Amino acid sequence: MIFLQLKTSLIGTAFLLLLLIISVPAYSQSYGLGFAGHEVVQDKRTALDLSPEQPLCFDRSFELSFDLSFMPGYADYFGYVFRLIDQDKRNIDLIYDMRFLENKHFKLIVGDKITDIAFDIDTNRLYKNWHNLKLKFDTEHQELVMTADGKSYKQKVSLKSNCYKVFFGANSYKDFSVKDVPPMNIKDVKITENDKLSFHWALDGNGGTRVVEKIKGKDGTVVNPIWIKKMHHDWELVKTLNIKGLASVALNPKKESLYVVTEDSLITYNVISNKLSFLSYSSGKQHLYAGNQSIYDANTDKLFNFYIDQKLVANFNFTNKTWDKNYTTPDVITNYWHPNKFYSAIDSSLYMIGGYGQYTYRRSIERYHFPDKKWTTIKAAGDFTPRYLSALGTVKDGAYILGGYGSATGQQILNPKNIYDLNFYDVKRKTFKKLFELAPPAEEFVFANSMVINEKEGTYFALTFPNNSFNSSLQLIEGSLHSPTYKLVGNSIPYPFHDIYSFADLFYCPENKKFVAVVLFHEEKTNMTSVKVYTLSGPPEAALADTQKGLSWLKSKYLLILVPLLALIGFVLFRRKSRKRKESVKIQPAVQGQPVDEAVPEQYENVEQYLSEEREPVKNAIFLFGDLQLFDKEGEDITKYFSPLLRELFLVVLVYTIKWGRGISSEKLTEILWFDKTADSARNNRSVNIAKLKVILEKMDGCQISKQTGYWKIDFDDTKVKIDYSQYLNIVSSKGEMDKRRVNELTKIIHRGSFLSNVEYDWLDTFKSDLSNEIIDAYLHYAATIKITDDPEFMINLANYVFYFDPVNEEAMIIKCKALVHLGKHSLAKTKFETFNKEYKAIYGEEFKHSFQEILE
Repeated sequence: MIFLQLKTSLIGTAFLLLLLIISVPAYSQSYGLGFAGHEVVQDKRTALDLSPEQPLCFDRSFELSFDLSFMPGYADYFGYVFRLIDQDKRNIDLIYDMRFLENKHFKLIVGDKITDIAFDIDTNRLYKNWHNLKLKFDTEHQELVMTADGKSYKQKVSLKSNCYKVFFGANSYKDFSVKDVPPMNIKDVKITENDKLSFHWALDGNGGTRVVEKIKGKDGTVVNPIWIKKMHHDWELVKTLNIKGLASVALNPKKESLYVVTEDSLITYNVISNKLSFLSYSSGKQHLYAGNQSIYDANTDKLFNFYIDQKLVANFNFTNKTWDKNYTTPDVITNYWHPNKFYSAIDSSLYMIGGYGQYTYRRSIERYHFPDKKWTTIKAAGDFTPRYLSALGTVKDGAYILGGYGSATGQQILNPKNIYDLNFYDVKRKTFKKLFELAPPAEEFVFANSMVINEKEGTYFALTFPNNSFNSSLQLIEGSLHSPTYKLVGNSIPYPFHDIYSFADLFYCPENKKFVAVVLFHEEKTNMTSVKVYTLSGPPEAALADTQKGLSWLKSKYLLILVPLLALIGFVLFRRKSRKRKESVKIQPAVQGQPVDEAVPEQYENVEQYLSEEREPVKNAIFLFGDLQLFDKEGEDITKYFSPLLRELFLVVLVYTIKWGRGISSEKLTEILWFDKTADSARNNRSVNIAKLKVILEKMDGCQISKQTGYWKIDFDDTKVKIDYSQYLNIVSSKGEMDKRRVNELTKIIHRGSFLSNVEYDWLDTFKSDLSNEIIDAYLHYAATIKITDDPEFMINLANYVFYFDPVNEEAMIIKCKALVHLGKHSLAKTKFETFNKEYKAIYGEEFKHSFQEILE
């Protein structure tokens, strides 16, 4: 009895502690498949085929269910949600009829007749929420039953067939081809039989054209996919502008429009519709000066542009297209680079905090009071280090200010450093209050100008970037307003950072839950400003290489208690079970895996040998094809330890080492990475980062950075370290003829993706271009040595890999079309030729010179 009480008490305590640990804010994953519709040309519309190889067959009644929502902001929503085709060549369609005269926009069609099943879902809810739809094929009662939003609709219909082709969106299946697609999102497609789940396509991928089926392995395929999870992780570059002169930006959150203020016009970019509009000023040219900023006040629906040095705030009249004030030519360059700004409805004032200029970091608060149009300098109480490059987020009573770069005295010559505290400025009390301080990161960073505050959840979002190099990158973080914890979310954005020429800002569109990042870079020589706009769907997914930062002491304490407690419980229960165990454990046979569909590469003798190598954990390896990945001698992925600067340093040394043999000189390194630094500063930066790189490479066996030859090199023992780029060069530079074994080896390498697909550097462009040409030449050289009729399937795959690097390669297109014709797939060959012709015309502006019949001859 005592033992039982002890066991119950221990389990109960452990359970409560576990609840304490896991009851932190949960971040739900966003997934599903988006469908491109009428906003793009027919060839670019999304087509989901859940039965690509053969129809799905059922012994009895079954039910198809899925979750549906619509993408907001589009003009045309007409199209096919799904199309099912039975063995009797009869189509069963769910379409959305967007005509305004219709009061039931969803219609079920059987054959060429509209059934009695018709319903509607409120448009606003259809855009904002997921809705579960079900279609039951009731063979017992010979009827279709549609369920939507809890309501059911029935239609008597003959159900003799038990096998169906299943399509969502567009399809190209024989005579049932359709291209009308509503801009929609689909997820969790399920098929049940007698309340038992038979098929489940979650549509939770983040890339590729393969759609995983989780029950029976009946994977589907998709063309032109829009993966929702990817939209919540990868920033999308949606607009690039090149503007004469200087510019600044502001967001209208109500209209979800970004305003780009230029010298001669106001440019408006709508985030949802992706449309640009231009409004020329009636008041004449508005001279903008370096350091000017813009802000939109949602309370008064007004757009302001300001320049602190002249104590001037200009208001734009959208009706008259005029600014009410103009700047005069300043005597000196601004004293306020990168100040933070916000509008306070409490006192109808514009506030500007901090900034940098003339070798001084500022703590000052400048206030412009709109009712009396007067400027005052606020003397705020509380500790606040002079700084710039901070992030500011506004709430009702004031503003949060996070991090920055500055010094305790404000003087640049006296120990400036990165700052990581979170402060709150109270407008009524005129006080700063320090809330907490983030733990210093492995690589120092500062912040883009604004952050997004979610008071309800007690969180913030901000863009960070290393401020010690020009080739920097912006990284979104999600942090707590109540504790010094944060995590990386989303991927990074390239950011050319130069103090007086660069500017980055972060905005949020609440209606459609999109983050907007804007990067400005002014080129002084040409007097041109580059404006790049990126968007990310919210809530953002955690960054792939992220680990939670700043784990609070309280959670650590619980873990220290819980781990030994659970171990004790496990030991007690094990001892008790051991004493009572009287029967021997029966060993169950291992479940056999799915058959292997892929052909075994020629270099392997059998399937077992091929699979055993594929299943071995990757150790001591560097992958440059696809995303950059490094694995240490224990098999741990150590890519996460690379900052953006370290990553580029490592890559430039490694690529120069493998490609050219001797490595890279210090002068060339400086030219690539620290061209904007003085000689001493560049040397110091190089020394610090080389030291950091050495520490990381020590985790690998037989791989280190050295300068024994006078050039920086990555010395590696190719018997210990696997580097796919080195293997690739050995294949393509081999003096022997390309054979099937070498082709298979090459294919295995590039199967991970294109060379360094997740990084873009100017110095890398030549390497990537040469590599693409080498791969194409290698494949086509081998293709010329064999007959298509000897192995048409292999030739189709070979052509596909050429298209991976050159989508309009004529030789590959001819090879693929001939191989398809040889296999009897004439329509597929013709479709491939037509697709090629369209892409060829889009690139070169003219039709391809040969007809389909001519290429087959």
